Amino acid sequence: MSGCLAAAVLVGCDSTYGEYNPPGANARIGAMLIRYAHLAEPPNGPWEEGADVPVYLWLYNEAQTSDRLLGGATTIAESVDVVTADGTPRGAVDVPSGQLVELAEGQPHLLLRGVKEELRGGDYAWVTLRFERAGEVALQMHAQVPTYVDEDATPGLTPPSPER
Repeated sequence: MSGCLAAAVLVGCDSTYGEYNPPGANARIGAMLIRYAHLAEPPNGPWEEGADVPVYLWLYNEAQTSDRLLGGATTIAESVDVVTADGTPRGAVDVPSGQLVELAEGQPHLLLRGVKEELRGGDYAWVTLRFERAGEVALQMHAQVPTYVDEDATPGLTPPSPER
């Protein structure tokens, strides 16, 4: 008993000990776990108004029965569609019981079609996900901060001007 009490003071006496808190939006709705939910990083500057913005996330279904991700909704885009790797519309994504499903680049994923405003890396947007059995959940997702900087540049600093 005293071992658990001492452990509770330090880390708690539950199953979350050592749990990693990953980047991106994380949520649970019923038995559906949602991890790493984020908008893809803008490729060459901000996502411009009218652009289609990929949404990537991981799903894990703890239920005894399978579920399906039907799509989503947001106020910052015309629609939130489930698409194939190349952006072609497709049906719902199956999320079998006890399995991890990754919606990522080069795989089926969500797509914000026709964003209504410019989105920069680091900006946030509310996106609602709709599941057949689990229902709906709204997450505040961020646009990944770009990693496409010049090798010689220091982020946040302007390069020195050449001497004349």
